[in-house]
Amino acid sequence: MKYDILLKGGTVIDAAQGLNAVRDVAIADGVIASIEPDIPDTAAAQTVPVKDKYVTPGLVDIHTHVYYGVTTWGIRPDAICPMAGTTTVVDAGSPSWVTFPGFREFIAEPAQTNILTYIHISGIGLVYGPVGEMFDMAYADPGRVAETLQQHRDITVGVKVRQGKGQVGDNGVEPLKLAIQAAERAGTSVMCHIGAGVPLPDILKLLRPGDVITHCFQGNGDNIVDEKGRVIPEAWKAREDGIIFDVGHGAGSFHYEVAQRAMAQGFISDVISTDLHTGNINGPVYDLPTTLSKLMHLGLSLEEVIDKATFSAAKAIQREAQLGHLKVGTVADVAVFEVLEGEFEYFDAHGTKFIGNQKLKAALTIREGKISL
Repeated sequence: MKYDILLKGGTVIDAAQGLNAVRDVAIADGVIASIEPDIPDTAAAQTVPVKDKYVTPGLVDIHTHVYYGVTTWGIRPDAICPMAGTTTVVDAGSPSWVTFPGFREFIAEPAQTNILTYIHISGIGLVYGPVGEMFDMAYADPGRVAETLQQHRDITVGVKVRQGKGQVGDNGVEPLKLAIQAAERAGTSVMCHIGAGVPLPDILKLLRPGDVITHCFQGNGDNIVDEKGRVIPEAWKAREDGIIFDVGHGAGSFHYEVAQRAMAQGFISDVISTDLHTGNINGPVYDLPTTLSKLMHLGLSLEEVIDKATFSAAKAIQREAQLGHLKVGTVADVAVFEVLEGEFEYFDAHGTKFIGNQKLKAALTIREGKISL
């Protein structure tokens, strides 16, 4: 047979190729082999009918915590990702330069899910989340962080720093300055968690094009909207300057009203991610398709949310050559979705309930050309 798997009759959504049309997708030897309007069943060893479903690149979740057994919030990604159409996850700074070797050997390498990571600027990473990892500036070592990134570019994507008072105490933006120093040495980007206690304008003016703000719709204080609900000028300026804004839902960092007000003014996140961890995997986050469904309820189209969790996500971590699309010759990481119609309860990270009339549900996940769901 010419192909191993043929996905027949689905609507392909692939922002990288400008595709939103019925196409057949053929897979051979672990890569995308062909995308055509009609590929004969006889050309494939296995044909999967996907009429009335949506075929997309495998989802790329750029904010998760998967250092299971070592850090406070680590989950087992293979227990949830294959059921959610998610083929790549990025750990948002659970490992530090100190704990990275264990992350690589025991978490990333054995996993079915493709696992990448940010390296935390703090030498303790997120081993003990309840105590701020940058209360003591002595934990930061930009040189060691840069060396780790340079030596492990295959699975590292940048430097993570958390910039809320609960993480940095009275140190303000000094941890961010050191994270940027490490990123500049390694030629990579920074992901910055924002939260109450550190003025957002002070953070934004330090960031560089390609750096990522995560938790962009958090409502804990020092938000992207002011007390009158208007998006602050500094956020608009940062967007113009090429700063990337990511949802990073989490257990406390997605506020429905903040998102609603910002989006009503045209301030839309560039990327949609979950911040999936032990504190939200059983609600309110559950998985990436549920988070995408919430953003659809807030007004984004199916095509837009898929882009923000595939190609735009891959660009945010500088992996757009390999991930986030279905171009012929690239790894066959594929998801198939249904859009369910009805009434669905959703919650933000502050207990606010809202009712959506659509829910995105994974029907099939293919990782490296092998069906995992």
